[in-house]
Amino acid sequence: MKVLEGGGPSPAVWLECSGCGRQVALTERLPFVCPAARSDDDVDHVLVRRIDPARLRFPESIEGNPFVVFGRLLSHSHRAAALGVDDVELRALVEGLDAAVSEIDGTGFRPTPLRSAVSLSSHMSGPAFELWLKDETDNVSGSHKARHLMGVMIHLRLAEVAGLFPPAALRSRLAIASCGNAALAAAVVARAVRWPLDVFVPPDADADVLERLIQLEAAITSCVRDGSPGDPCYRAFRDALARGALPFGVQGSDNGLAVEGGLTLGYELADQVRRGPGRLDLLVVQVGGGALASACMQALRDAVSLGVLPKVPRLCTVQTASAWPLRRAYELVVRAIATRLGEVPPADPRLRADWLRHRVPAELVDEALRHAATHRRDHMWPWESTPRSVAHGILDDETYDWWALCEGMIRSGGWPVVVDEPTLVEAREAVRRRVQVDATATGTAGVAGVMHMHRSGRVFGGEIVGALVTGRAR
Repeated sequence: MKVLEGGGPSPAVWLECSGCGRQVALTERLPFVCPAARSDDDVDHVLVRRIDPARLRFPESIEGNPFVVFGRLLSHSHRAAALGVDDVELRALVEGLDAAVSEIDGTGFRPTPLRSAVSLSSHMSGPAFELWLKDETDNVSGSHKARHLMGVMIHLRLAEVAGLFPPAALRSRLAIASCGNAALAAAVVARAVRWPLDVFVPPDADADVLERLIQLEAAITSCVRDGSPGDPCYRAFRDALARGALPFGVQGSDNGLAVEGGLTLGYELADQVRRGPGRLDLLVVQVGGGALASACMQALRDAVSLGVLPKVPRLCTVQTASAWPLRRAYELVVRAIATRLGEVPPADPRLRADWLRHRVPAELVDEALRHAATHRRDHMWPWESTPRSVAHGILDDETYDWWALCEGMIRSGGWPVVVDEPTLVEAREAVRRRVQVDATATGTAGVAGVMHMHRSGRVFGGEIVGALVTGRAR
């Protein structure tokens, strides 16, 4: 059992900064960011939800609203108890919010399917392997993004119920920077409780997305690049936070609770793997800001500690050839490890991943990762050129949850994958034709990563591979 500095036991679920280790009480008004974070300290402060697996149980069934089903594994149920909100009132709050979301979007939160994609994997020449796809295209607003933001909204509503916020008429505005799916998800969830929302989008944002945002009464600001480094939408979002807006985006560095909401996807995946293929050898996830892959990694680790799965799969992340800040950060960490060890690592990514896991002493890996967490600017900075890709939803200038993904890849034996444009287009069309799911190129970028890995000889015969399809084509 974890013990707090004062000597008493902590809750079974708590919030902790992955950068400096500071804990944040669940009774805080806005437990979004580490209170120790400073703009000039170069520490990668990200609040992460931690659990004591000895004090928790994985649910027997995952049917129904995942925010109810997995409630005891998520911080909102423990926050509710700490704030004096009982289980009946909490369930009514969550189910009421879900019903309002369903009224606006036509669907509420329910488990999304995991399907065998033999028609797709058999189409790929080379060693035979099993491919399983978790399909998020029929989720709220057509992607996984609403999971992240539903988790945040539950916390905001709890704060209101507990009297930590002023009356609804005096609500601070919510803010998000997004080019598509995240903005739609934020607008649906915010509209469900009539919370005012500011959305910062690029000038080339999809016209259908903009029309839907207007229908949902979001205030839209178009942000033009002016030659300054980084994403102008994200800069405008940060300016809005400085003026008092609340972070309602999916960057864990600005709101760690957004990553936590995505754990529901990973928990569903774990249960479905347990009842289906029995294990995953590799999980391949597309990465923009990194919250999705970070949430999956955390959830699957929890699933192993709770006895649901036999092992954590290798995490492989996918970015485009137009912008790959995560791979750059990963390579810098690996270079530091190799320098400390005095060895040249294998050039092949899979062999290098095995070298990191089996050849490098664990304490050396720990040291390199700790150094990276406290020297963010040496590892993660805005991509220097303007990125362009058919998978525009993963063109973030920075991978905001980069450290969690570098750590997850290194410890699980995974590696970053960079995919070219023809493969991104091929994956989108293959999923549409062979799996009958019409998703965007962003939403099928994980499948593009599987194609690239298979052709490069980095998926072995007999392996079981998982990927996510998320982002309904409009």
